[in-house]
Amino acid sequence: MTGGVSALRRGAVRPSPVFLLVVAIAVAGGVLAWNAELDSVQAKAGVFVLVVFGWVVSLCLHEFSHAYLAWRAGDREVELRGYLTLNPLKYSHPLLSIVLPMVFIALGGIGLPGGAVYVHTHQVPARTQRLISVAGPAVNAVCAVVLLLVVRLFGSATEHSAFWFGLSFLAFLQVTATLLNLLPIPGLDGYGVLEPSLSYKTRRGLEQFKPFGMLILFALLFTPSINQVFFDAVYALYDLSGVSEQWSRYGGYLTRFWA
Repeated sequence: MTGGVSALRRGAVRPSPVFLLVVAIAVAGGVLAWNAELDSVQAKAGVFVLVVFGWVVSLCLHEFSHAYLAWRAGDREVELRGYLTLNPLKYSHPLLSIVLPMVFIALGGIGLPGGAVYVHTHQVPARTQRLISVAGPAVNAVCAVVLLLVVRLFGSATEHSAFWFGLSFLAFLQVTATLLNLLPIPGLDGYGVLEPSLSYKTRRGLEQFKPFGMLILFALLFTPSINQVFFDAVYALYDLSGVSEQWSRYGGYLTRFWA
């Protein structure tokens, strides 16, 4: 019986051709950056592709983690909706889920929360609800740690520097995504962690704000004092890795080569 359940679980997780294509494009961008002279057109093109499509890969893993834990908790609709395929086009609205975060990376260097999966968290215990909500930011945190560890151990400012700067910027975006997703704003994962502890009346009152969570986030990020505090926190966490923040800044410059 255990073997049958394990086989079912393996069969439910099927990485889609779209996801595999996104991974392949990100790798191709990395190869392009690896073999490029710093500040060359090839370096800028390679880093742009590496960062943007690498971000989409992490977005897919973020949403998949929510869906997989919900599926393990008994929500079979996530499989029917295609959430377990890691296909970015299955996560909410493609424009809001994929295009908008990509635009913000290109323009502002911020890893916005992206797609959304609809899970029936009200059908599971409060502890499981919190685990499902925190799973996404945890994925971003793990991505940040892995990327920064790789850069710290193997990175060089003189050899393949465009690649290492791009990877540093991608790690920086993962740190921003982790902190943003943990904010207790209705519609974001941080609120999902807090929600089970709230009274029924409070949850009902805040429910109406969930569709506007991204707008609230934008308003906060464009408030200079809050923006300053947020990025101070991001760089404080980033600096713990021992990787120079200038590497991420230069990776951001290469990504936004037109700025």
